[in-house]
Amino acid sequence: MGYIRGPFSNANWLMSKIIEKLNKAQLKADRDGFNVGDSVCVHTIVKEGDKERIQKFSGVVIGRRGIDINASFTVRRISYGEGVERVFPLHSPRIAKVVVESQGSVRRSKLNYLRKRTGKAAMAVKEKGENEAPAAAEKA
Repeated sequence: MGYIRGPFSNANWLMSKIIEKLNKAQLKADRDGFNVGDSVCVHTIVKEGDKERIQKFSGVVIGRRGIDINASFTVRRISYGEGVERVFPLHSPRIAKVVVESQGSVRRSKLNYLRKRTGKAAMAVKEKGENEAPAAAEKA
């Protein structure tokens, strides 16, 4: 005798569709304007007691990971000669906005090699406009 499927045999499929709808509703539309290598300023909302204030964290995006609601990005900066990294959830309600200060041109998706560098060498990401200027001069 074979197994007869019950009325709720697709419960996992139905539940995943419901969770997917809930996640889509929580996605922020304005958070996709930057890539790895860009210098960004992340405005985070910090709650201290009953007051809220905005705190800025600016640096170079050294990596992105995840998809949809689970997406996050890592920002690295040099503070008082010491490297500081911070991981931000991309669609968090605690992030007010992400401002792109300058776009970088990199060939990798993860810039972990910047961790070993200090000083100006740690900021060794080329700006996007640098590579295009000599090519335009040669054509003219």
